[in-house]
Amino acid sequence: MVVKSWMQRVQNYLAGTHPWLPGAVAAAVSVGMSQLGAWQQLEQLGYNALFQLRPPLNWDERIAAIAIDQPSLQEYGQFPWKRDRYAQLLRALQKSPPAAIGFDILWVAPSPADGQLAAAIAGSGKAVLALAWDKEGKVLPPLPALERAAAKVGHILHRADDDGISRQGTLFVQSLPALGMAVLNVGNAGTQLGWPTPVAGQKLQNVWINWPGKTEAVPTYSFADVAEGRVDSSVFAGKLVLVGATATGMDPLRTPLNHNPPTAGVYLHAALIDNILNNRLLQRLPDWAGTLLLLAIGPATSWLLFDRQLRGRIAIALLLPPAYFALALAAFSWGSLWVPVAAPIGTVLFALLGVQLREQYEKQQLMNLFAQHVAPEMAQVIWERKEEIFENGELEAMELTATVLFMDIRGFTTISESLPPRELLSWLNLYLDAMASCIMEHGGVIDKYIGDAIMAVFGIPFPQGQDEDIKRSAQAAIAASLAMHERLKLLNERFKTEGRPQIKFGIGIHTGTVVAGTVGGAGRLSYSVLGDTVNVAARLESMTKTLTADKPYKILLTDRTLACVSDCYGAEEVGAIQLRGKQTDTLVYTISGELPVN
Repeated sequence: MVVKSWMQRVQNYLAGTHPWLPGAVAAAVSVGMSQLGAWQQLEQLGYNALFQLRPPLNWDERIAAIAIDQPSLQEYGQFPWKRDRYAQLLRALQKSPPAAIGFDILWVAPSPADGQLAAAIAGSGKAVLALAWDKEGKVLPPLPALERAAAKVGHILHRADDDGISRQGTLFVQSLPALGMAVLNVGNAGTQLGWPTPVAGQKLQNVWINWPGKTEAVPTYSFADVAEGRVDSSVFAGKLVLVGATATGMDPLRTPLNHNPPTAGVYLHAALIDNILNNRLLQRLPDWAGTLLLLAIGPATSWLLFDRQLRGRIAIALLLPPAYFALALAAFSWGSLWVPVAAPIGTVLFALLGVQLREQYEKQQLMNLFAQHVAPEMAQVIWERKEEIFENGELEAMELTATVLFMDIRGFTTISESLPPRELLSWLNLYLDAMASCIMEHGGVIDKYIGDAIMAVFGIPFPQGQDEDIKRSAQAAIAASLAMHERLKLLNERFKTEGRPQIKFGIGIHTGTVVAGTVGGAGRLSYSVLGDTVNVAARLESMTKTLTADKPYKILLTDRTLACVSDCYGAEEVGAIQLRGKQTDTLVYTISGELPVN
């Protein structure tokens, strides 16, 4: 009793005059998770998704790459190569000099051809060499002779995120620029194109890379082809050229757009150059702004969801995440702004959960009361209009007019004997789920599943007092039946592709008086409808076996149902049956299609 009283007080507090409170709690939880890094992996996935959904940008046309690729290895042999190969490349490029040439290659050990390479580097006047660090932090600079000949030196320090994706670049380590920055400086010094001249800032300056697109779009030429003069050197005139390994396994790099298979590390420098040239480095929302965003989204979502029916809450909760994601995508695409995605959407869902808590206790108590009385499909309807159904804790039996629908698979026994049990159940559940969706989408209630058969009722659990209500329920039953035919066509196409059995069914529909109430013993009760109307619908369903192939729909209905739907659907008489308690035959019809709207 103490626990019950405490939970009731919590419920009353949440349901009081503070509709923002569940969202505020949700926001606090989300902020705490952010501080602990719990959102990081999901935010990384969001980063990838933003790139994949964003309209692709164009790589800057002033960038080109010369690739140490597989064809070059086949022609020149195993890497590393003799350094006269690079001297040969530089001489080939001198015919139409690039604005700058960046080598994403380490030359740290002496070789006999160093003098020849140094002379070629000096002759170029545009070469930028690479510097790195080993695993122990020891600097690996270019050979002194090569460094003296070079126009500049740039570092190639880079670390991918823990999921293997490269999202950041380091512009400066102390005063040493990245290779791409150094290439930009050299290229800018020798041209009048007005490229920005980077200035060193912090000792370690990291930036977020805005990958313009897949790296296959960067103009890339085979090293051997360029060195041997098989490429017109004019394509490199005035360009910022990067030379690096792209052969499989030599320098792999993963981006949001080149993940599997990976691309090559030389394109990281290309991306940095592109971003700086076009002033489109990604800007990430500061941590404090991200916290304020969550603290605003939580209470606002709670206020929006508060005091609504569950269906409305779910609709809003389903619309808010894609709406927010669309805004984030717009900011990403046209503002180069990366705002968090996972944490705000998670906060929306947490707020929805928090709002639900305010009525969960009351709902649970009531659900316990009728857990054995109601089929799952009716639970939400009964909860929303519980006052009309319950009196003194019991479900009242009601006599009402409803439309009953029976449907069954033709030849199910034969099919069941040809399939293993597990495959049969999977096949049957796909069918039942598709048919049940059509029924519920048109306001019907699944009364029960009887093996491969479905019994559904339109017009319960509330009495249909007006003729228009009865007609509307009958029309909904026909509409659901036509929808099931269309859905079955799609399902059979899938089954045909998968090599599964095709399905044929029959549907019987009758409108009449039923008694709705609980059926069963004290140990297990269910809510169902009874009466001759049910028997007639079942009998009609079995009669659909006699329908000829030229009938567009395998539906049989009585004249009572036809009278309710004749202004919406065309019908064709197919015969008559003798119903119990009637002296005259009852005419039976099949639906021929929808009537045109006047």
